[in-house]
Amino acid sequence: MASTPPQNSKKVRNNSGSGQTVKFARRTSSGRYVSLSRDNIELSGEFSGDYSNYTVHIPPTPDNQPMATKAEEQYVSNSLFTGGFNSVTRAHLMDKVIDSDVTHPQMAGAKGSSCAMPACDGKVMKDERGKDVMPCECRFKICRDCFMDAQKETGLCPGCKEQYKIGDLDDDTPDFSSGALPLPAPGKDQRGSNNMSMMKRNQNGEFDHNRWLFETQGTYGYGNAYWPQDEMYGDDMDEGMRGGMVETADKPWRPLSRRIPIPAAIISPYRLLIAIRFVVLCFFLTWRIRNPNEDAIWLWLMSIICELWFGFSWILDQIPKLCPINRSTDLEVLRDKFDMPSPSNPTGRSDLPGIDLFVSTADPEKEPPLVTANTMLSILAVDYPVEKVSCYLSDDGGALLSFEAMAEAASFADLWVPFCRKHNIEPRNPDTYFSLKIDPTKNKSRIDFVKDRRKIKREYDEFKVRINGLPDSIRRRSDAFNAREEMKALKQMRESGGDPMEPVKVLKATWMADGTHWPGTWAAATREHSKGDHAGILQVMLKPPSSDPLIGNDSDKIIDFSETDTRLPMFVYVSREKRPGYDHNKKAGAMNALVRASAILSNGPFILNLDCDHYIYNCKAIREGMCFMMDRGGEDICYIQFPQRFEGIDPSDRYANNNTVFFDGNMRALDGVQFPQRFEGIDPSDRYANNNTVFFDGNMRALDGVQGPVYVGTGTMFRRFALYGFDPPNPDKILEKKESETEALTTSDFDPDLDVTQLPKRFGNSTLLAESIPIAEFQGRPLADHPAVKYGRPPGALRVPRDPLDATTVAESVSVISCWYEDKTEWGDRVGWIYGSVTEDVVTGYRMHNRGWRSVYCITKRDSFRGSAPINLTDRLHQVLRWATGSVEIFFSRNNAILASKRLKFLQRLAYLNVGIYPFTSLFLILYCFLPAFSLFSGQFIVRTLSISFLVYLLIITICLIGLAVLEVKWSGIGLEEWWRNEQWWLISGTSSHLYAVVQGILKVIAGIEISFTLTTKSGGDDNDDIYADLYIVKWSSLMIPPIVIAMVNIIAIVVAFVRTIYQAVPQWSKLIGGAFFSFWVLAHLYPFAKGLMGRRGKTPTIVFVWAGLIAITISLLWTAINPNSGPVAAAEGVGGGGFQFP
Repeated sequence: MASTPPQNSKKVRNNSGSGQTVKFARRTSSGRYVSLSRDNIELSGEFSGDYSNYTVHIPPTPDNQPMATKAEEQYVSNSLFTGGFNSVTRAHLMDKVIDSDVTHPQMAGAKGSSCAMPACDGKVMKDERGKDVMPCECRFKICRDCFMDAQKETGLCPGCKEQYKIGDLDDDTPDFSSGALPLPAPGKDQRGSNNMSMMKRNQNGEFDHNRWLFETQGTYGYGNAYWPQDEMYGDDMDEGMRGGMVETADKPWRPLSRRIPIPAAIISPYRLLIAIRFVVLCFFLTWRIRNPNEDAIWLWLMSIICELWFGFSWILDQIPKLCPINRSTDLEVLRDKFDMPSPSNPTGRSDLPGIDLFVSTADPEKEPPLVTANTMLSILAVDYPVEKVSCYLSDDGGALLSFEAMAEAASFADLWVPFCRKHNIEPRNPDTYFSLKIDPTKNKSRIDFVKDRRKIKREYDEFKVRINGLPDSIRRRSDAFNAREEMKALKQMRESGGDPMEPVKVLKATWMADGTHWPGTWAAATREHSKGDHAGILQVMLKPPSSDPLIGNDSDKIIDFSETDTRLPMFVYVSREKRPGYDHNKKAGAMNALVRASAILSNGPFILNLDCDHYIYNCKAIREGMCFMMDRGGEDICYIQFPQRFEGIDPSDRYANNNTVFFDGNMRALDGVQFPQRFEGIDPSDRYANNNTVFFDGNMRALDGVQGPVYVGTGTMFRRFALYGFDPPNPDKILEKKESETEALTTSDFDPDLDVTQLPKRFGNSTLLAESIPIAEFQGRPLADHPAVKYGRPPGALRVPRDPLDATTVAESVSVISCWYEDKTEWGDRVGWIYGSVTEDVVTGYRMHNRGWRSVYCITKRDSFRGSAPINLTDRLHQVLRWATGSVEIFFSRNNAILASKRLKFLQRLAYLNVGIYPFTSLFLILYCFLPAFSLFSGQFIVRTLSISFLVYLLIITICLIGLAVLEVKWSGIGLEEWWRNEQWWLISGTSSHLYAVVQGILKVIAGIEISFTLTTKSGGDDNDDIYADLYIVKWSSLMIPPIVIAMVNIIAIVVAFVRTIYQAVPQWSKLIGGAFFSFWVLAHLYPFAKGLMGRRGKTPTIVFVWAGLIAITISLLWTAINPNSGPVAAAEGVGGGGFQFP
């Protein structure tokens, strides 16, 4: 018998909390805030009925719960919670979050009627539609605080002086303005129609058609809920269809995803060429070792050492590409299994698991708030059951600008999200949508689309103006309040008899819209209000929605949403506590704080993390990922990696920003669900290879056929249970302990060494967090709808509405984001994102694969996510430097793949080994790039003569290289130009960023010198004349020196060798051609770097060329001084006999 999942009820939560103290702040009519602790409340008797004398009935649906619970939920959503180390958690009640009006009822600070009690400026409680809730039949308007006072003191309504009736709130007359009418049951008279309409109303006060059809077998259809008559199809009708809808179990089982192998006509020659090139390479290197150039043994030795390393590096990079695969998903099957109505689910409530979406930002100056707001809007409008989605923004800077920008975004979502649902808008980032250069009416059939779009466009323009004006608005507001405080302090000093000439000392605070101090970072940083020293902050911007659709009407908004669900997902602003003396572990620490806070507030079994400049480009992306997680065998998938796609890249992708060869090539050969990354803001030629198409569409796709793609930082859907550091479930061992494969387990069932007493040591002392772990594991299992599914959950287990938020739960989530919570725990070591590396993403994915999990690479027809990439040369080089430095750290740490466990497959081990080794190739690459110049200066070559053997080996290797490139382009879907751009950027980064990364990594290991990196600046799109204006910006960096020196030395060497050969008595053209060929090979790879260095005319600093020229000339003169042309050789070449002689 399958058991139901454990319910994290409020009663359990309240009784099993970790002792977190909460202070509730109440604003008086004079504007002063009075703080009361829970202990004080209980001692004084005030509000005790609110927090100690209520219980939540099951199921606690939003429209069917006690008045105290509804008041508690509204109080929580209107409060800003703060707390941290050695401080009491406070719930700061806010009647105003932003200066502009707030209309959506889910949002904090939403407008409402005023309380009718004398001397009270509170707001009346609202229902899910934003309408006033009046607990008494006399309809006396009363706010939440006054209601609690009246209930505690007399229990009488202040209006009619009658006793309050505590219970169901659905006693009001139903509102059928949306068109939902009570329908009589077949064969019944009209006398019971009114009762039927009341019984069949859903949580929104509307008539539930699906429920009515199911219970009455009515013939009136609404959407897909059509109930066929028993004899409608005669005797041929399937038994499963008689008298009703088909249960999911009665339908033929179909998989949610499929593996599509690469055609044999492509993959077989590809593998054959790899084998041929490997054999020829071995013979070639053997021949090179056995045939040294004794005339230039130093040149031969340097070249053979470099070639041996390049061969080893090629094996590490190429072998994991032997098993690339493609995958496909079936969204229709996903819909049929999880979202369709059935006799057991007549309303069609979704059985999909919940998902928490994380977005991180740290500095509103480098990461424009408008960019982050657009990202959040695309998330709030995602095509996934609204009640299953929870959005979290981590603001590591604790800036009021970010807070109010997110509040503005939540307010604008009231219009944008229903508009996207009504007209099926793609993409759902408003800035990108309104910037599209295509006909907006294409595939749009609703007659009101043009009118609606015009209205939304105007509202969005006003929204952008408000966002852009927030810095000035906050500054003016703070100046005004600070001036008022100075006047108060001056007046108080005069009244107390102080010296009027003494300057008044008042803190220059940053003020919120409601006239109180911002608890985070102030513009004028001070103690407890700076980026590294502020309290933890948590604000529920949008409270959890109801479980059933909330259909709009044609009167509340400027757009008619009478057929559209107007609910919004839960949205939470989080800024973790920061204090001096604590290592906050940068982005990894911020992500772990979100993991803990979300586990308590929503506990979605899956997590999708995005950067603040990466938005959802395909609104069905989450459903695509769920096809893998919920499919048979999906219980051992730790994450899904999507490709990264960039916009605004120059057409030639000169700096290989797209990385398509890696993402759609190599990753396809490994196997998690990793979504490809696609980027915006890159010039069309992509001169810096920002798109990384070779990486995303090549390497990542190749890894998909082994154990899975590596985790690359953003666009990744995680299984929460895998982030907690557990091994993948072993159904055979677990079923020996349990009677049913669909039974919920405990943490000790997954890790025998982890009993109840060890939970605080691993996860911290939060009881709610520990209780959420087995719940998340159970809800993340695939459906047990097939005999082959050995480890699943029963259908329908996730249709239960989520519990409303209460103050204790939110206060607990504030405590787990405090700076001290991770002390003496395994967070960052085994649990969550791993600390100790600037590339925490790769290490985190490696740890999961090392425990036996696998990952999947998910490429969708429409790009899942898009974002911005560094468009200018300097930012691109620094980005690659950070990645390479992290790889060097991995190589010198215990995360080196050489030390991996047996659970890591051999090809996957090679791939991770290559991740840690590839920066060291720069040491040999730089030397090899100078060899052509040395050859031209000295008149020698890496081989004694250009023999037939050497040329044949070189020809075969080159042909194999070309054939592999063509076939790789075929199976990965990348372009040949993208492949070439990636090769160019490999040499550019290898001679600059990778070299510096090796030096910095070695310094950190040997000397303990820490490395700090700055955020990559996100373009705000200020230059309307040229969207690629940033492309031409040249900012000086020492990273540019090695490539510049290499280029100029090779150019000078070609000129010197050419002049010398011309003036020789017997010109040796073979040596000139051999050396010049390889010099041109180096210069061709450096072309994007040179083009980027030029920028626009007059933009490149002159000092760059002066320094490079001096270094190149110095090296050239040093060489001629070491090896001058003299003696018999010079005489044989005609030097002194009218020929040219080098000075």
